[in-house]
Amino acid sequence: MLKRIQNKEILSIIIFCLAWIASPRTLSAQDTTATSNTKRKILSTVTVRGDNKTSSTLSKVPVQIVDMEKMERSGDLLLSDAVKHMAGVTLRDYGGIGGMKTVSSRGLGSQFSTLTIDGVAVNDCQNGQVDLGRYMVGNSSLISLSNGEQDVMLLSARATAAGSIINMETMVPQFLPGENTHMRINMEAGSFGLLSPSLAFDRRLGKRMVLSIWGNWLKSNGDYPFTLYYTTSHNDSSSTELRQHSAMWMATADANLFYSISPSNTLTTKVHYIQGFHQLPGPVIYYSQKGSENTREKLFFAQTKYRCHKENASFQVIGKYQYSYDLYEDSMASSLSRYIMNEYRQNEGYLSGASVWKPSTKLSVSAATDAAITTLSSNLTQSNQVHRTTSLSTISAQYRHRKIDIKATLLATIVSERVLDSHKKTHYNKLSPYAGISIKPFNNSRLRVRYFFKETYRVPNFSEMYFFVAPLDTLRPECATQHNIGVTLPVTEFKGNDTLPHWIMTLTIDGYRNSVKDKIVAIPRQNMFIWSTMNLGLVNITGLDFNISLDWERAHTAATLSITYSYQQALDCTNPNNHKTYLNQIPYTPRNSGGISLYIKNRLVNVGYSCTLVGERYSKQQNNDNTRLEAYSDHSISIDRTFELPIGNLRLQAQLLNIFDTQYEVVRSYPMMGRNFRFKVGYYF
Repeated sequence: MLKRIQNKEILSIIIFCLAWIASPRTLSAQDTTATSNTKRKILSTVTVRGDNKTSSTLSKVPVQIVDMEKMERSGDLLLSDAVKHMAGVTLRDYGGIGGMKTVSSRGLGSQFSTLTIDGVAVNDCQNGQVDLGRYMVGNSSLISLSNGEQDVMLLSARATAAGSIINMETMVPQFLPGENTHMRINMEAGSFGLLSPSLAFDRRLGKRMVLSIWGNWLKSNGDYPFTLYYTTSHNDSSSTELRQHSAMWMATADANLFYSISPSNTLTTKVHYIQGFHQLPGPVIYYSQKGSENTREKLFFAQTKYRCHKENASFQVIGKYQYSYDLYEDSMASSLSRYIMNEYRQNEGYLSGASVWKPSTKLSVSAATDAAITTLSSNLTQSNQVHRTTSLSTISAQYRHRKIDIKATLLATIVSERVLDSHKKTHYNKLSPYAGISIKPFNNSRLRVRYFFKETYRVPNFSEMYFFVAPLDTLRPECATQHNIGVTLPVTEFKGNDTLPHWIMTLTIDGYRNSVKDKIVAIPRQNMFIWSTMNLGLVNITGLDFNISLDWERAHTAATLSITYSYQQALDCTNPNNHKTYLNQIPYTPRNSGGISLYIKNRLVNVGYSCTLVGERYSKQQNNDNTRLEAYSDHSISIDRTFELPIGNLRLQAQLLNIFDTQYEVVRSYPMMGRNFRFKVGYYF
């Protein structure tokens, strides 16, 4: 599938799969469920209320879900760890545990992906993209990625406006009768000074209210070794160097209040705070590493969501305030050692309302409107304060029957922007449609065929317009069209007994065609903080996403296998007369990528294996040998076991990452970590 994959890495996959097949099929155990002396205890009924989760096989749009169990067994620490194995996702990782991490879904660019936490968007008007390396997953119940539009009716207009949605759902505490308090204590440590303790405290405040508090501290030295090649071919001389100036620390605090006013009315409030410091190691060029740049960041937001569900109608109201502070400093900005310090402060007030009405059991209609006022101020002498007002409104209709499911949405975008010191004003207006359909063609089969079309409109963010380089008055908004057609097939499970296996298989295949007019491409200049931007004109993306998962269980042994593969042909179609870039693959988008994960559970110890495969990419618009980045594969293994104690459970996990010590770069001149270790201890009671 991919070129230049080492033979020893392919052999390791074969050996691992053979070991699984040859593993013992039965384990001796005492059956505690069917003895004549068994004492039975009837537990009180517990009612758990929550939103219906989107099914990956019934949805009209491709959706991939990573639940809490998958994150725990994979040892995911950051949000980027949870999404990098998903099909169609291209991760840009600038190295190390603290390096900036952004994702592009299906070649559209990271600005087309919106991060929502409990359905409320996290906005960054400065960069238009969210660094997934700044968000921890320790207090999340699931992570989902939806292409096109989330397949729900009660949705904010801002979530509808994105080309793809990454959603983090906060873990809702559940208590058995007589329980009022839960605690989770975790300690994770690893190579190169990695240390990450966390603490979660859940408390029931009466019959209808629950408080959840979670905190985490993460730090790393980032001084990992790497191989420095003196030519782009990697066939000449090389030396082993140590990554410099890449230490970081980050603290996260998260508090949630869940209030069930009545069975049909809920109120949730979240307060979230992040503060961090990151040294920027800079690119490894000209046989040297620059180590004089740092960033400091703070992020605070408070959001409240009220929901009311009735038999024929539902509505929600969301209110949010967000503040962020970013500081970039360079003590050696020039040959004169001139000190540079750029500060950016962002404030946003956001209000959203949405309602759904069901005139019949098969038909639903909805409307939503959002309003946001955002300001960005800086200490720069030019364009030091920008003010943006955004209004988004949607109307939707859905018809759902046993064999067919149809949804259509129309989004209106109105943006008004002004630079306060120059009195410059800019206005943007756009109507964007969406339509999706899912059909079940056969009565005796679970096979479903789906299709969606969507048009997405993206206004340039503040950095693209004002802060990267001189003001870019000619930078135009992006307009993307998405077409997707696919099939989903959940294979009927076979229910076995102690000698016959029990298994479930799910298959999804989606082909897509995306076209981006006036695509804005950001290329790092001398570091990961200062970029240059440009409109490419026209980019056409043709791709295929393939997902297959298999859950197998027999006696006291169970296994989960998942395989993903993505093909992306993202071509610059701007100027046929420019033979240097016309029909070239756009920067940092591999044509081929995929992954394999295998997890085996038994009574002794659980074993996990994962492999990420990424094909050739190019670091610039011109595709040649000098801009080519080699294909690579990254393999990891883990073992874990949970011990039941008189009070609570103790979970131990050990991971060996990049087991073959593969030297690779996700972004040119930013070498990634080689072989490294992680250990995690968790106590839950």
